[in-house]
Amino acid sequence: MIQVIFILASLLSTFQVSALEEAKVPPKHAWSFNHMLGTFDRASAQRGYKVYRQVCSTCHSLRHVRYRHLEKIGFSKAEVKAIAAEYQVRDGPNDEGEMFDRPGNPSDRFVAPYKNKKAAEAANDGSYPPDLSLITKARAGGADYLYALLTGYQESPPAGIDLVPGKYYNPYFPGGQIAMVPPLIEGVVSYEDGTLATPKQMAHDVTTFLAWASEPELEERRRLGVQWLIFLTAFAFICYLVKRSYWRPLSQKVIKKK
Repeated sequence: MIQVIFILASLLSTFQVSALEEAKVPPKHAWSFNHMLGTFDRASAQRGYKVYRQVCSTCHSLRHVRYRHLEKIGFSKAEVKAIAAEYQVRDGPNDEGEMFDRPGNPSDRFVAPYKNKKAAEAANDGSYPPDLSLITKARAGGADYLYALLTGYQESPPAGIDLVPGKYYNPYFPGGQIAMVPPLIEGVVSYEDGTLATPKQMAHDVTTFLAWASEPELEERRRLGVQWLIFLTAFAFICYLVKRSYWRPLSQKVIKKK
């Protein structure tokens, strides 16, 4: 009897671990940039930057992006300069050999919220908030995964799943339990353009911004690709005409000889 109970308990625990390890597949979402000639929605990306700045940047860095890159999503040079100047950047050494803090410049990388990884873990109960520069490229599902994760929090887990203290249930996160508090709450951000900042709208906007941050050269690369396709098509057609004009007289001579 004891052996039967032990076997049943083992099977139950195995099933529970398996259920925790499987992450739900994120549904497809409509993105302006998610097709061959797609482009980033500038208004959405600018709103997404505001969400990142007011919500995400308190924990997550964006170390591969420089402030001047914001011009690519519609910010003016003056706006970028003002945004960068709001941050203090560690620089130096000066003439005395000492490091010093100065206002940020457009050429600086985004200032990280923590000095190092250990400081980040200490401030987040041992969990390390990942850098978001390449987040939509580093996760299977890309932008769809990030949007689903931000909007997929559930107040209570399904039956049979016990949450670890300090964790939140999100079926789109591997294991189903995530340390990050639900970040997008109604009213946490207000948009100057009048767009209603619902959690889903904020998730859409910040995902658009982070998709751009992960691949800021996407539009330029696609434009270049189209130009090359046009060039190669025209070149192939010209080659065909040259071949035809060159070989046709020769083929006619061969036919006459026969």
